[in-house]
Amino acid sequence: MNNDQKAIKTIYFSLLGNTCLAVIKGVSGVLGNSYALIADAIESTADIFTSLLVLLGLQYAKRPADKNHPYGHGKIEPLITFVIVVFLVVSATVIAYESIRNIQTPHEIPKPWTLIVLAGIILWKEISYRIIIKKSRETNSSSLKADAWHHRRCNYLSNGIHWYLFFYFFGAWF
Repeated sequence: MNNDQKAIKTIYFSLLGNTCLAVIKGVSGVLGNSYALIADAIESTADIFTSLLVLLGLQYAKRPADKNHPYGHGKIEPLITFVIVVFLVVSATVIAYESIRNIQTPHEIPKPWTLIVLAGIILWKEISYRIIIKKSRETNSSSLKADAWHHRRCNYLSNGIHWYLFFYFFGAWF
Protein backbone atom coordinates (compact mmCIF):
# COMPACT_ATOMS: atom_id res chain seq x y z
CA MET A 1 0.00 0.00 0.00
CA ASN A 2 1.48 3.38 -1.00
CA ASN A 3 1.47 6.53 1.15
CA ASP A 4 -1.59 8.02 -0.55
CA GLN A 5 -3.63 4.90 0.11
CA LYS A 6 -2.44 4.76 3.75
CA ALA A 7 -3.38 8.40 4.27
CA ILE A 8 -6.83 7.97 2.73
CA LYS A 9 -7.46 4.81 4.76
CA THR A 10 -6.46 6.73 7.90
CA ILE A 11 -8.90 9.54 7.11
CA TYR A 12 -11.71 7.03 6.65
CA PHE A 13 -10.83 5.74 10.14
CA SER A 14 -11.03 9.32 11.43
CA LEU A 15 -14.36 9.94 9.70
CA LEU A 16 -15.89 6.78 11.10
CA GLY A 17 -14.61 7.57 14.60
CA ASN A 18 -15.88 11.15 14.50
CA THR A 19 -19.29 10.03 13.23
CA CYS A 20 -19.65 7.43 16.00
CA LEU A 21 -18.50 9.94 18.62
CA ALA A 22 -20.96 12.59 17.43
CA VAL A 23 -23.84 10.11 17.77
CA ILE A 24 -22.67 8.73 21.14
CA LYS A 25 -22.11 12.21 22.58
CA GLY A 26 -25.41 13.54 21.27
CA VAL A 27 -27.51 10.63 22.52
CA SER A 28 -25.68 10.53 25.86
CA GLY A 29 -26.00 14.28 26.24
CA VAL A 30 -29.75 14.24 25.65
CA LEU A 31 -30.46 11.13 27.75
CA GLY A 32 -27.97 12.14 30.45
CA ASN A 33 -29.07 15.79 30.52
CA SER A 34 -25.53 16.99 29.84
CA TYR A 35 -25.32 20.23 27.89
CA ALA A 36 -21.55 19.80 27.80
CA LEU A 37 -21.91 16.48 25.97
CA ILE A 38 -24.44 17.98 23.58
CA ALA A 39 -22.02 20.82 22.80
CA ASP A 40 -19.24 18.27 22.39
CA ALA A 41 -21.46 16.31 19.96
CA ILE A 42 -21.91 19.45 17.87
CA GLU A 43 -18.14 19.94 17.91
CA SER A 44 -17.63 16.30 16.82
CA THR A 45 -20.00 16.96 13.92
CA ALA A 46 -17.70 19.80 12.90
CA ASP A 47 -14.78 17.34 13.14
CA ILE A 48 -16.47 15.29 10.43
CA PHE A 49 -16.29 18.39 8.22
CA THR A 50 -12.53 18.82 8.78
CA SER A 51 -11.89 15.13 8.14
CA LEU A 52 -13.84 15.42 4.89
CA LEU A 53 -11.66 18.38 3.93
CA VAL A 54 -8.56 16.29 4.53
CA LEU A 55 -10.00 13.43 2.48
CA LEU A 56 -10.86 15.71 -0.43
CA GLY A 57 -7.43 17.32 -0.25
CA LEU A 58 -5.62 13.98 -0.24
CA GLN A 59 -7.67 12.69 -3.15
CA TYR A 60 -7.09 15.90 -5.13
CA ALA A 61 -3.35 15.83 -4.37
CA LYS A 62 -2.91 12.40 -5.97
CA ARG A 63 -4.06 13.65 -9.36
CA PRO A 64 -1.29 13.47 -11.98
CA ALA A 65 0.39 16.54 -13.43
CA ASP A 66 -1.50 18.34 -16.18
CA LYS A 67 -1.13 21.45 -18.35
CA ASN A 68 -2.15 23.86 -15.55
CA HIS A 69 -0.27 21.96 -12.83
CA PRO A 70 2.96 20.67 -14.39
CA TYR A 71 4.32 19.58 -10.98
CA GLY A 72 1.13 17.85 -9.90
CA HIS A 73 -1.54 18.80 -7.37
CA GLY A 74 0.35 18.06 -4.15
CA LYS A 75 0.43 21.71 -3.07
CA ILE A 76 -3.25 21.45 -2.12
CA GLU A 77 -2.29 19.58 1.06
CA PRO A 78 -0.64 22.58 2.84
CA LEU A 79 -3.65 24.70 1.84
CA ILE A 80 -6.04 22.16 3.41
CA THR A 81 -3.82 22.09 6.52
CA PHE A 82 -4.09 25.89 6.75
CA VAL A 83 -7.89 25.76 6.39
CA ILE A 84 -8.09 23.16 9.19
CA VAL A 85 -5.91 25.28 11.49
CA VAL A 86 -8.09 28.35 10.85
CA PHE A 87 -11.17 26.22 11.51
CA LEU A 88 -9.64 25.00 14.80
CA VAL A 89 -8.94 28.55 15.97
CA VAL A 90 -12.43 29.76 15.04
CA SER A 91 -14.15 26.75 16.64
CA ALA A 92 -12.09 27.13 19.84
CA THR A 93 -13.09 30.80 20.02
CA VAL A 94 -16.77 30.00 19.51
CA ILE A 95 -16.66 27.21 22.11
CA ALA A 96 -14.99 29.52 24.65
CA TYR A 97 -17.53 32.27 24.01
CA GLU A 98 -20.53 29.91 24.28
CA SER A 99 -19.09 28.29 27.41
CA ILE A 100 -18.74 31.62 29.16
CA ARG A 101 -22.26 32.58 28.09
CA ASN A 102 -23.78 29.27 29.26
CA ILE A 103 -22.06 29.34 32.65
CA GLN A 104 -24.47 32.08 33.62
CA THR A 105 -27.55 29.93 32.82
CA PRO A 106 -28.65 27.38 35.43
CA HIS A 107 -29.14 23.85 34.08
CA GLU A 108 -30.45 20.60 35.50
CA ILE A 109 -27.77 18.30 36.93
CA PRO A 110 -26.34 15.79 34.41
CA LYS A 111 -26.65 12.08 35.14
CA PRO A 112 -23.56 10.58 36.87
CA TRP A 113 -23.15 7.87 34.19
CA THR A 114 -22.15 10.58 31.71
CA LEU A 115 -18.73 10.46 33.41
CA ILE A 116 -18.26 6.90 32.18
CA VAL A 117 -19.22 7.93 28.66
CA LEU A 118 -16.75 10.80 28.81
CA ALA A 119 -13.97 8.51 30.06
CA GLY A 120 -14.55 6.23 27.05
CA ILE A 121 -14.54 9.24 24.71
CA ILE A 122 -11.27 10.50 26.15
CA LEU A 123 -9.67 7.07 25.72
CA TRP A 124 -10.91 6.76 22.13
CA LYS A 125 -9.73 10.26 21.15
CA GLU A 126 -6.25 9.58 22.54
CA ILE A 127 -6.05 6.27 20.65
CA SER A 128 -7.23 8.05 17.49
CA TYR A 129 -4.61 10.77 17.94
CA ARG A 130 -1.81 8.22 18.32
CA ILE A 131 -2.89 6.16 15.30
CA ILE A 132 -3.30 9.19 13.04
CA ILE A 133 -0.11 10.96 14.15
CA LYS A 134 1.83 7.73 13.49
CA LYS A 135 0.31 7.47 10.00
CA SER A 136 1.05 11.16 9.35
CA ARG A 137 4.73 10.48 10.05
CA GLU A 138 4.74 7.34 7.89
CA THR A 139 3.14 9.18 4.96
CA ASN A 140 4.74 12.60 5.61
CA SER A 141 1.25 14.15 5.43
CA SER A 142 0.72 17.57 6.99
CA SER A 143 -3.05 17.19 6.58
CA LEU A 144 -3.05 13.97 8.59
CA LYS A 145 -0.89 15.67 11.21
CA ALA A 146 -3.43 18.51 11.48
CA ASP A 147 -6.25 15.96 11.77
CA ALA A 148 -4.34 14.11 14.51
CA TRP A 149 -3.83 17.30 16.49
CA HIS A 150 -7.51 18.04 16.03
CA HIS A 151 -8.21 14.76 17.85
CA ARG A 152 -5.80 15.79 20.60
CA ARG A 153 -7.48 19.21 20.96
CA CYS A 154 -10.87 17.54 21.20
CA ASN A 155 -9.44 15.30 23.88
CA TYR A 156 -8.43 18.35 25.92
CA LEU A 157 -12.00 19.62 25.64
CA SER A 158 -13.47 16.28 26.70
CA ASN A 159 -10.97 16.06 29.55
CA GLY A 160 -12.06 19.48 30.79
CA ILE A 161 -15.70 18.42 30.72
CA HIS A 162 -14.83 15.15 32.47
CA TRP A 163 -13.01 16.86 35.34
CA TYR A 164 -15.77 19.47 35.67
CA LEU A 165 -18.41 16.75 36.01
CA PHE A 166 -16.18 14.68 38.30
CA PHE A 167 -15.70 17.53 40.76
CA TYR A 168 -19.34 18.51 40.38
CA PHE A 169 -20.49 15.05 41.50
CA PHE A 170 -17.70 14.12 43.90
CA GLY A 171 -16.31 17.49 44.98
CA ALA A 172 -18.21 17.44 48.25
CA TRP A 173 -16.25 14.34 49.29
CA PHE A 174 -12.88 16.08 49.08
